[in-house]
Amino acid sequence: MSLEAVLHFFVDPELFDRYGPRMLDGLWVTVKLVGISFTLGMLLGLFIALARNSRWRMLSNACAFYIYVLRGTPILAQLFLLYYGAAAFRDVWQELGLWWFFRDAWNCTLLTFTLNTAAYQAEVFRGSLLAIAPGQYEAARALHLSRKDTLLKVVLPQSMLVAIGPLGNEMILLIKASAIASLVTIYDLMGVAKLGFARTFDFQIYLWAAVLYLIIVEIVRRSVRLLERRLARHLA
Repeated sequence: MSLEAVLHFFVDPELFDRYGPRMLDGLWVTVKLVGISFTLGMLLGLFIALARNSRWRMLSNACAFYIYVLRGTPILAQLFLLYYGAAAFRDVWQELGLWWFFRDAWNCTLLTFTLNTAAYQAEVFRGSLLAIAPGQYEAARALHLSRKDTLLKVVLPQSMLVAIGPLGNEMILLIKASAIASLVTIYDLMGVAKLGFARTFDFQIYLWAAVLYLIIVEIVRRSVRLLERRLARHLA
């Protein structure tokens, strides 16, 4: 079999012209979904981690329960509960003026992914905060730094060096988990692939989707490694 025949077997030019642009549109939807939810989840996760480490027993226990539930249940179940379950309380959301938000599949998916990744990132941040040596806090007190300055200028910069690797892994897991968004009518990368396959029954479309997911993951992996080296350059 010639090289041209092999390439045609995996990349049909006619099929590519028809669905190639749509796959790129789906890829952009996936990137937006993961990027926004991961960023919001990082902010929420950091707050939860700080609350989890606080001396207020009730607040700490509430955050621990949140992390336990969100990490202990499948993200698919969480998405279905939020998207389909919200419709059961339509009258309540309408009275609160929030039905416009919960009736939209994109908003529900974004909220689900944000809440889910926040639970995982909270544990990453909590571990990185606990990894800071007690001497760092003692040095900050000796310099008469406030608790805010100690957190922002001493603790967080050092903890990020510990957290960057696990955070990168969490982003990769979220990228792969984002494929379930297609189950609630989101035309992300997998959603477009499913649509194309339903119309053509050609496995090439799923192959293209897999390659694009692999490219995204590789970009994230290399970016995290580069960021780790830059953050740790003073340790070399």
